[in-house]
Amino acid sequence: MWLKAFHLIFMVTWFAGLFYLPRLFVYHAMSDDKISNERFKIMERKLFYGIMTPGAILTIIFGTAMLIDYAWTTFGQDLWLHIKLALILVLIIYHVFCGKYVVDFKNDNNQHSHIFYRWFNEAPVLILIAIIILASVKPF
Repeated sequence: MWLKAFHLIFMVTWFAGLFYLPRLFVYHAMSDDKISNERFKIMERKLFYGIMTPGAILTIIFGTAMLIDYAWTTFGQDLWLHIKLALILVLIIYHVFCGKYVVDFKNDNNQHSHIFYRWFNEAPVLILIAIIILASVKPF
């Protein structure tokens, strides 16, 4: 149960960043003054490298430990686990895109509007809902 507790703690940390960073992108894409742009760059960098990425790494470490510890025995039988792991891969890809956008903003090379980031911000919400349902209900 300790593995699960730590997995959930760091998952919440990771998702806090996944929810908030794209919202910062929305505001950053709308800003047009130097002071705001520099402030957003600092906030985005600290959130991505100081909170999100460590949260993601620790979530994956504790999730993998749980998989090795007890879930692996049912891996071939449980479709819900396969789907959950696929969604986690999508989240990792999403995380990488967030990192790319942090670098784009850092280099003053943003190519997207605030509307794009508003839609981009919705993906982790939908994935979180699906993962929670899969892990708790285990419908398949």
